[in-house]
Amino acid sequence: MSLLAIIDQLGQADDVDSFDQANQELRARLRDALYRQLPSSRIAELLRSDPQRAQREVAAVLEQVESGLPAMPAASRAKLLQQVTDLVIGLGPIEELLRDNDVTEIMVNGPKQVFYERAGKLYSSELCFTDETQLRAVVDRIVGPLGRRVDESNPMVSARLPQGHRVNVVIPPLAIDGTILTIRKFRTQIYTLEELVDNGSIDSQIAQLLRQHVLNRQNIVVSGGTGSGKTTLLNALSVEIPKDERIITIEDAAELRFTTHPHVVRLEARMSSAEGTGEVTIRDLVINALRMRPDRIIVGECRGAEALDMLQAMNTGHDGALTTLHANSPAEVMTRLVMMCRYGMDLPVSVLTEQIASAFDLIVHLERQSDGQRRVTQICRYLGNKQDNRLECLVEWSKEDSCYIYQQVEQ
Repeated sequence: MSLLAIIDQLGQADDVDSFDQANQELRARLRDALYRQLPSSRIAELLRSDPQRAQREVAAVLEQVESGLPAMPAASRAKLLQQVTDLVIGLGPIEELLRDNDVTEIMVNGPKQVFYERAGKLYSSELCFTDETQLRAVVDRIVGPLGRRVDESNPMVSARLPQGHRVNVVIPPLAIDGTILTIRKFRTQIYTLEELVDNGSIDSQIAQLLRQHVLNRQNIVVSGGTGSGKTTLLNALSVEIPKDERIITIEDAAELRFTTHPHVVRLEARMSSAEGTGEVTIRDLVINALRMRPDRIIVGECRGAEALDMLQAMNTGHDGALTTLHANSPAEVMTRLVMMCRYGMDLPVSVLTEQIASAFDLIVHLERQSDGQRRVTQICRYLGNKQDNRLECLVEWSKEDSCYIYQQVEQ
């Protein structure tokens, strides 16, 4: 079928399936015409060495190719060319969702099912991949430049895009219905405490309380479930660190951003190679960070034996540390930390609870609520002695009254 016939079919298509089929065929024809003038191997080489040049060369060739298209509305032509560009150098159909700043998460459940999150709510998208082959090609385009690979011997991989977005991939046979691709997006500009007040995540008094604890070099753990906003709040707290202090960040996948602080050292863990060598864990980085003259240590997420090394650092003069932790409530933080510390060393529970209570000055707990709002719901601290490490609630969100309740606290 000629390009002109496909254009006519697009104009006459009276059902969605016919339109989609004709549109896919036109995109495929333009893509093949592009590859004839600019081979895919050349595009892949440019993407590795100079992505901006790759964009320019693809755009220039597409301009030549599309000049032979029959007349069609300017908006349709522009959309078509953008779709072809996304197929060649982007992430295919989901590139449109990546460009949407209001979309915070993209979930691909096999080639024909795409969901996205906006304002804390999930929606089904009409976008989809042509087949499993196209989806796997996009996955390879993501993980390839990062030195990762995903195949039957290594069917799960976590990585990040150049924009900082977090990526997780699971492929068959683990994923029964096709490749699963999850992308958690992050804002280019990080939230400040004032912006979190404006969007209802905290109020002005909590913002001042958190700011004061950061300035006073208090150790803070931010807890909550998956997608509750822990990393967002952690980044907002890091903005309050004085500019004359040296910050060392340690993360499994680099997500924290520092656009204004002049002295930040960013460390990222490394998975083992396909041969099973070269792994560098969060714990390795925490131990090494203590030798790097840190004023502040920020651990993006505490999830294993590194918790023990963090506690030792906090209790031996390294104040002002910040970290996040998965927990359903502040009361679970102690239990989770004890369990993680025992991964590193089989110490008595009483010793660990005492160390935890003396190390952390504040626990800030977040929840993603039924309306999609991410909100700080509790702020607590530990009180007590060796025999009694009690958790005291300073602030709590009341769902009934839709406001914060400030508790009378012990001095």
